[in-house]
Amino acid sequence: MNFDEIIERRGTHSSKWDKMQEYSGVSPDDGIPMWVADMDFRPPQAVIDAVRKYADHGIFGYFGDDRAYLDSIKWWARTRHGYEIAEDEAIFSTHGLVNGAALAMHTWTKPGDGVILFTPVYHAFHRIIEAAGREIVQLELVQHNGRYEMDFDAYESQMTGREKMIIFCSPHNPGGRVWSAEEQKALAAFAEKHDLIVVSDEIHCDIVLPGHKHVPFSVAAPEARARTVMMMAPTKTFNLAGMHNGNVIVDDPALREAFGQTMAGLGLSPNAFAKHMVPAVYSPEGAQWVDELCAYIGGNVEVFDAGLAGIPGVTSMPLEGTYLAWVDFSGTGMDRDEMMRRIADEAKIAVNQGPAFGHGGESWNRFNLATPRSRVEEAVERLQKAFSDLQ
Repeated sequence: MNFDEIIERRGTHSSKWDKMQEYSGVSPDDGIPMWVADMDFRPPQAVIDAVRKYADHGIFGYFGDDRAYLDSIKWWARTRHGYEIAEDEAIFSTHGLVNGAALAMHTWTKPGDGVILFTPVYHAFHRIIEAAGREIVQLELVQHNGRYEMDFDAYESQMTGREKMIIFCSPHNPGGRVWSAEEQKALAAFAEKHDLIVVSDEIHCDIVLPGHKHVPFSVAAPEARARTVMMMAPTKTFNLAGMHNGNVIVDDPALREAFGQTMAGLGLSPNAFAKHMVPAVYSPEGAQWVDELCAYIGGNVEVFDAGLAGIPGVTSMPLEGTYLAWVDFSGTGMDRDEMMRRIADEAKIAVNQGPAFGHGGESWNRFNLATPRSRVEEAVERLQKAFSDLQ
């Protein structure tokens, strides 16, 4: 795969490119989009071929036998992550994993209940909790040796008894942490103590940098399966976000029945394109592509971090997983308006602003590094120039 190829995405209804100016004020004519989490890379050829074959047939009726689809999901979870999904019935396909988290919230909580987020964390979680009339309970992550950790002793004093659910981001977006099995066992114990459902969003589980290994929550803490809802998807892994397909995996029969009732009550089912596309990427060819992607992203991280290291007061959190760099500008002494003026107006880079991720994100910004290296190099040069008076 040629990840260095520059692919023209402007004028293709790309949110990342065509909505950049609306979102950030940065023009796609001369700006660099490093915000929304999709990649500027084509997916594996196998999925392109699968879509073409389906299109060439020319009939798009209801999809029938989904055994290949389900078998590919189970094969991927087992071979890539050591996660054994015992039954087809445990797999529910949703309209992406934000939708999956929302469905879980509607299944096991009611308006006014508390839903825990370890912040700063993916901004869409905040949006769906608030829109559903639930209370966002922000338990702030702590930094230790420059990376995020959960502090369960501190969280005890913040619990009120109204909390019913945790939405857990693993690997963590935006901090890039790949949580250890030990950390996840501690989370399981915390959930048991407070009788909480754990919804583990593992959409970035395949994008892990060398030296780190993702452990699914159900593998790390099998004792918690009676309160665990797993979520995995091929969309971030293979740049298929527009497919809007995610898998909510519910191993516990009682939880499964409840979630199935929610799905049935809303009349939800996956689209046929996803049934063709997923087996194409959850395959040996897809596995090789992901391995090459992770190596390439690792190279981009090295270029980005080395460039930012030359800007006093700017610190990039060490990235273990995802392709999303989390950068702290607090050391510059600038307020957010001045910081963003330099990033957006001078460097002409569109980023996700840290406050959207909740408590702890006030001085941070998120940069998407899943783009050709030449563009990362250009972004670094622009940032160095925009903050050159600090050097």
